[in-house]
Amino acid sequence: HERTRSVERWSMRAETLVTTRQGRGTFVARHDDARILFQFFKLLPDTGERRFPESRVLSVHLGSESEAARILDLAETESVIRIERVRSLDDQPCIFEHIYLPESLFRGLDQRDLPNNLYQLYSVGYGVTIARATERLKAVSARAHEAKALGGALGDPLLRIDRTAYALDSRPVEWRISLCRTESVHYLSDLR
Repeated sequence: HERTRSVERWSMRAETLVTTRQGRGTFVARHDDARILFQFFKLLPDTGERRFPESRVLSVHLGSESEAARILDLAETESVIRIERVRSLDDQPCIFEHIYLPESLFRGLDQRDLPNNLYQLYSVGYGVTIARATERLKAVSARAHEAKALGGALGDPLLRIDRTAYALDSRPVEWRISLCRTESVHYLSDLR
C-alpha cells in the first residue's frame, strides 16, 4: 500500500501535479498558462510557435443536460453549467467550445466573469485540480451556429475534440467539446 502511494506521488510529480518546496512540504501545482499550454492545449499554429489562445465567452447556462450528466457520472436531474466560448489565435477565431461542469462542484461559477484560464479558476476558486484528460478526435462539418461563431460557412470541415477531464481523485469534472478550424493550426500529440 505504501509503495502504491509512493508511485502515485512520483507519477503526479512527474506530471507536475504536485511540487515540493524544501522545508515547506508538498503542494498541488497551480494551473498556470505555461503548464496548461504544454499539457492540455494541443493546437499549434502551423508555424510551430506555442501560444495560449484568447477566449470570448458567448453564454453561460445552468440546467439539466442528460448526455453531460452521463459523461460526468451525475444523476440525470443534477444541474450542469454549460459554457459556450470562442477561442482565437492571432485574432483569428479557431475554436468553438461547449464546456459542461457539475454545478454541485462549481456553485456560482455561472454568475462569475470567466477568465481565459478556466483550469486555474477551477483549482484556485473551487479546489478542483485537473489531473488528466482523455480525448477523442473526429472530423465533422460546421453547423450554422458554429460556422457563424468561427467566421466560416455552413458545412466547413472542423476537427471535433471531445475531452473528459478528471480531478486528482479520478472523478470526471469537465466535459469539453472543441470544434476547431484547422486551416492554419494543427493538433500536436507528443507520444512518450
